[in-house]
Parts: sequence; C-alpha cells; structure tokens
Amino acid sequence: MGLRVVFMGTPGFAVPSLRRIAVMSPEFELVLVVTGSDKPRRSRNAPPEPTPVKQAALELGLPVFETDDVSTPGFAATIAASRPDVMVVAAFRILPPEVFLLPSLGTFNLHGSLLPSYRGAAPVNWAIINGDAETGVTTFFLRQSVDTGNIITMDRTPIGPDESASELLDRLSGIGAGTVERSLSMIAAGMVVAQKQDDRLATRAPKLTRQNTRIDWHQPVKRLHDFIRGLALKPAAWTTFGGRNLKIYRSVSFAGGGVPDEPGLLRIESGRLLVSGSDGWLELLSLQAEGKKAMDGESFARGLRTGDDSLRFL
Repeated sequence: MGLRVVFMGTPGFAVPSLRRIAVMSPEFELVLVVTGSDKPRRSRNAPPEPTPVKQAALELGLPVFETDDVSTPGFAATIAASRPDVMVVAAFRILPPEVFLLPSLGTFNLHGSLLPSYRGAAPVNWAIINGDAETGVTTFFLRQSVDTGNIITMDRTPIGPDESASELLDRLSGIGAGTVERSLSMIAAGMVVAQKQDDRLATRAPKLTRQNTRIDWHQPVKRLHDFIRGLALKPAAWTTFGGRNLKIYRSVSFAGGGVPDEPGLLRIESGRLLVSGSDGWLELLSLQAEGKKAMDGESFARGLRTGDDSLRFL
C-alpha cells in the first residue's frame, strides 16, 4: 500500500489537486476527503448544495467527512482514526496543531502566491489589484502562525495585463495540482529540503470586505483597471450611481479623451461607456446595477440621459 493521504479542501480551486492525487495511486492512498458542510440553496425545495470538493470526491468514490468546526476533539479523533501519513490542505480552514501535527510526514498547504508574498485570505486578488506581473503557487508545511511554514516548492506564472482574478484563480488551480503532486513525490522519496520563509519580505493579503472593495475614482486609470479585474467576478468592485450600488466586472483603458475635470464622471462616446479617473478615462465593458442583471457597457449607456450633470459615480 502507498502512503495514506488525507485531503482537505472546499472550493473549486482545490478540485484539480484532489483529482491529481487520486490518479497517483497506488503510490498514494486517499483515505479521507474533508470538506465543508452542504449549503442551503435559494430555492426552498431544492436539496442542499455540496461543496465542489465533495462533488469531486463522490465522483471518485472517495470517503468524505464534512465539518464546519475543526476545533472540536471529535474532529481530531476522526482524522487520527484515518491514520494519515501526510495531509494535503487546499483552500480549507485554519487547522489547530492537534490536527495538523497528526501525520507522521507532516501536513502541507497549497497557497495561491509566491510566499512570503501575500500571506492571508485573498492572495490572488491582491496580486492583481497591486498590478503585479507575476504570481504563482507555493506548498509549505503548516505551523501555528498562518502561512508562515517552511516552503516545499513553488511554481511561477505571469499575470496577463487584462486577466481577472477568477481567470487567474482557475489557472492557478491547475498549476497547483502539479505542485501538489511534485510535493507529495518529494515527501515520499525523502527529498524535501524545506526552506524557511524570510519574514522581512512578507506582505499581506487581507480578507476582502465591503470597505476595501469600493472603488476610489481618485486613482490613475491603470490602478482602477487593476482594482476592477482583481475583484472580478467575486466579490466584484463596486461604486454607487444614483444612490444605488453598482458592481463593475470588466474594464479597459481608453486612449484619448483628454484630462478629465474630476474623477468619477460618466461619458458616452460612440456608444462606449467611459468613466474618468485621476489621469484619463476608463471604458466599462461589463457591470451590474443593484437589482438588475449584468449587462455590457453599451447597453448600460443606452439607458442614460446624455448631458445630465448627475451622471457620475461616487
């Protein structure tokens, strides 16, 4: 039999790694998949929705354990009963030491950045928001302080100039599956030379909130574009228009138009919906007004009254 592996994850980001481990048998035996509990759907009569990891695990015929509380003694006992040699974590919860210290060969996490850059909950988003040209994924052994453990290995990738967070996250999930596979093989062969992170180089990737996802139009166009794509499609950058919230999903810089009088002004040019930043104009390609369906910029522009002084974002 191969090494006994417990896998922990919840969203779609973790699914490619789970599937990759599943086909590594018989070198590795997936003895348990841990994920979050099923969530209620909007429709009252619909059955609860399983996590993407649970759906994949059931398709693969793997045993699944669901939990929303990893701090209970019962959870640690469940993991101990599976007798793991190694545990793999990808987009799950913060584990207590009594859990992540159980495997004889350790517990490692797949993180969506080149550590020690972007420690925290939203590394993919903040790399794009900050205009980075490169990012990647890192595997590291867990320790009590979040995202600070010794690095096993990492893989790098460029960030496209118009790539959104959802697009990059999807790419990183596929890259990460290979990183996880390589990490497990290194662990099995006893070839890991874990590298300590340099805390002096650490940067943060804090949780996305209502406050830090609001657009400040007093920014250069490049920063506005990076902010919008760094939050697309979820949770989405937002502003207000006519007293109502408005989500903006896609944009592109607009050449010409001169220097705006002030930021946040709306303008329609040849059917294009433009908004002013501090140094120029941004074309909005996809947006969604509160209570309405998402639409392209041209459709939104058709509903506006040109020449109205109230045409501005706040």
